[in-house]
Amino acid sequence: MARLGTFAALIGALLTTACATLPAETQRTGSAPVAASALAQPQIFVSAANPLAVEAGMAVLRRGGSAADAAVAVQAMLSLVEPQSSGIGGGAFMTWFDGTTGEVVIYDGRETAPAGATPDMFLDGNGRPLSYAEAVTSGRATGVPGAVRMLAMVQDEHGKLPWDKLFTDAIRTAEDGFTVTPRLGRFLQGNYPQLQSSDVQTYFGEADGTLVDPGDTLRNPAFATFLRRLAEEGTNALYRGETAQRIVARTQAGPLPGTMTLTDLAGYQPVRREAVCNPYRIYRVCVPPPPSSGVGLLQLLAMLEHTDIAERGPQDPQAWFLFAEASRLMYADRDLYVGDSAFVDVPVAGLLDPAYVASRAGLIGDRAGPAPAAGTPPGAPVRTADRTLEPAGTSHFVVGDGDGNVVSITTTVESIFGSGRMVDGFFLNNQMTDFSFAPLLPDGTPAANAVVPGKRPRSSMTPLVLVDGQGRFAGAMGSAGGNAILAYVGKSLVGAIDWGLPAQEALALPNLVARGDAFQGEVGKFPPEVLAGLAARGITLRPGQGEDSGVHAVMIRDGVFDGGFDPRREGRAVAEPAPRP
Repeated sequence: MARLGTFAALIGALLTTACATLPAETQRTGSAPVAASALAQPQIFVSAANPLAVEAGMAVLRRGGSAADAAVAVQAMLSLVEPQSSGIGGGAFMTWFDGTTGEVVIYDGRETAPAGATPDMFLDGNGRPLSYAEAVTSGRATGVPGAVRMLAMVQDEHGKLPWDKLFTDAIRTAEDGFTVTPRLGRFLQGNYPQLQSSDVQTYFGEADGTLVDPGDTLRNPAFATFLRRLAEEGTNALYRGETAQRIVARTQAGPLPGTMTLTDLAGYQPVRREAVCNPYRIYRVCVPPPPSSGVGLLQLLAMLEHTDIAERGPQDPQAWFLFAEASRLMYADRDLYVGDSAFVDVPVAGLLDPAYVASRAGLIGDRAGPAPAAGTPPGAPVRTADRTLEPAGTSHFVVGDGDGNVVSITTTVESIFGSGRMVDGFFLNNQMTDFSFAPLLPDGTPAANAVVPGKRPRSSMTPLVLVDGQGRFAGAMGSAGGNAILAYVGKSLVGAIDWGLPAQEALALPNLVARGDAFQGEVGKFPPEVLAGLAARGITLRPGQGEDSGVHAVMIRDGVFDGGFDPRREGRAVAEPAPRP
């Protein structure tokens, strides 16, 4: 661990800066380890991006609820207090670790394209892709939401409390109001096309025509009313009846009206899938299969095992160079091949084939060159160049219950405030813009991520679970951040596993996102000698993507809980002894 010594001052500065505006309790619970259930007493824990969401989940766990129960409560609260990132009107991927059997299961609540969607829906009259600003606020932007039905499926299989008892905190907070946080306020002062929508202006608007500021109290009685119906009626409150009718009407309104119907909503089904798992160091890393990009993260880690990154450390520019070059190779493959495997062939096994991974890692040289091309893994189909745009919305949280069950879930409305259109107090997603805007080449060959009715758009969401050599839960992690999610999570894993950093310090490490010809990240957080070393290797890091990750994590080290929250957001990581039966 001596290699960490020269970096201690940087980490200390990062954490001091990150926690300066957070309550003292947040600082304590975010980093102080507590005994894990493998030793003395079972633990309950939540790591999420907002303290109110953490407390809503912990309240359910304290009542004897399961991780599935608490996940419902956390999502309901995030929908209210972090509406720019996730919500009832969006979708999610969940990785479930079963504390009894050790089984890892994926629950896919990704949105689907309506039956009336067409491959050219994001092309203008001249066959050119629409601008993102036009597409994101259009009626066509919204896919059939999946988070609620997915959460209901998981809660039905693994819940311990009644469904109608899981929304109490969110309903009360919606009625009484909550304090607008600095982060929400920052997005309301941003330059996003959604802010011009009438729904945003009405919900967040003040009498003088401005939008609410940090510190103001915001109430959402419409959301409280909807949650009461959701509690009483179950998922039919969203997928059938009056709310479904309002969703259809809102998405079919101009400009650029969509095609969603009541049949689309009523017919949505989440999918229970097998996890894709691959070894990394002493762990087995389990992620969702396509349309998630989890295979990309596994490939990145597999390539890094062919380097000496673990023998270096965060103060070594060569370590960051290796991470950047492996990231570029991974993204080249991910961008070309990953899509919804129900509609296109995704060479998952080929992308993780040891010989192929070794060949890709062998392309990492002494200096960064032009953007690498995608390789040809075993079983790879012919693919076209990708034209997918993926903004950096989303939220991730981790929940663990007293029975050893763990939820790792990444959830999203896609962009900032989704499409900017609201129904019953929640935002509708703009997930359809996660499809490729230009689905065809001149020869008519389709892109892997082209729009098809019923298809799920490719996602970078990668909620993972770590399993140790004895099949026990060893950690969970995920992030917000659009296509940068893979880099954020990859960096955090390297920090926590390879460099031995506590989870909080691993998440606080500067972000570096290398994709194609772009090298972006938190320039001001890297030591000058690291930036100079990267420049000598052909990488000039620039500000940009990398500034707003949302990694939340739990690690179990020698039976001790080690939780972390991304200091770039406003969350907490809390653990305490499980309640007695």
